[in-house]
Amino acid sequence: MPRILAIDDEKSILESLKEILEYENHQVDIASEGEEGIELYKNNKYDAVFLDIKMPKMDGLEVLDQLNQISPEVPVIMISGHGTIDTAVESIKKGAFDFIEKPLDLNRMLVTLRNAMERKDLVKETKRLKKKITQVYDIVGASEAITEVREMIDKVAPTDARVLITGENGTGKELVARWLHEKSARAENPFVEVNCAAIPSELIESELFGHEKGAFTSAHKQRKGKFEQAHEGTIFLDEIGDMSLSAQSKVLKTLEEKKISRVGSDKIIHVDVRILAATNKNLKEEIDKNRFREDLYHRLSVILIHVPGLDERKEDIPMLAEHFNRLICQDYGISPRTITDDAIEELQQISWTGNIREFRNVLERLIILCGQQITGEEVKKFAQPISG
Repeated sequence: MPRILAIDDEKSILESLKEILEYENHQVDIASEGEEGIELYKNNKYDAVFLDIKMPKMDGLEVLDQLNQISPEVPVIMISGHGTIDTAVESIKKGAFDFIEKPLDLNRMLVTLRNAMERKDLVKETKRLKKKITQVYDIVGASEAITEVREMIDKVAPTDARVLITGENGTGKELVARWLHEKSARAENPFVEVNCAAIPSELIESELFGHEKGAFTSAHKQRKGKFEQAHEGTIFLDEIGDMSLSAQSKVLKTLEEKKISRVGSDKIIHVDVRILAATNKNLKEEIDKNRFREDLYHRLSVILIHVPGLDERKEDIPMLAEHFNRLICQDYGISPRTITDDAIEELQQISWTGNIREFRNVLERLIILCGQQITGEEVKKFAQPISG
């Protein structure tokens, strides 16, 4: 049952609010002055607050400030009398959800309350999803190798320095890029990922810089490229070692000039993006083979972060097993499995050529095929691909 707090110095208003809201199956607490309302608010959890603006001793704006300091996520609906509309508008600027005028209109009051509680639920759900996403993208482990990576992220993230992330396939280069963005001043702006290996060379320039309608046969309408989409945020160029030399040249120009032009257009568009890049290739070898531009390499590699393979940090396997056990079982709606010590030992004996990606897939297989407990024997049986 939703719990509502009403704060007003007029007894008739409080009685009306209590009667109406209890009829609508809400639990209602009332306070006849600001300090009393604040005490109730401190000691109870509310879904919404009705707050009068004009009260003796402590007015509504002062009360609103204190309520916001205690629990800013709870919506506060201001009650304004004649001559207090300007103050009501000021309260919105201070964080109130809305205001309703006296005499109270029943329908307006209930609609405003419903909207306020829906927003509270939406904010709560957004926080829950963000927490879940943070768990999914967590960098798990306590080994020296992965600790060094996390420390480098903490140092580099607040800057706008370009970062080149290296490592084998499946090591988690994308996680490093995401955390560099999440811990930066650009965190509230877009994080745009481009898998350079997955885009045909003839389309990569259109993908990165956009195109105008009619620029080529299949260009049926104007399209913004990834650089425009990432404006004021971060662009992550994954597997940049697979980018064509022509596209490399344009990326280099963008880095130098901070502007682009769409394919089929001469119009200059200024872009403000932080560039992160990743590769599983040895770019210095690619430079020697004339497959990668040396000047672009030096532009991208202001900071170098190497992500170690799982075989280089097998002491992290117990933590990784528990982490993926929890996430995978959560996705399947089942309770986490018990992973025995001998199962962990067997997992540590495997050569993880596919790194974290392969490890997660194997653990998911074990969770599906084993019972409530995953043992060493079951790891031996199911960790390798099952042959027919």
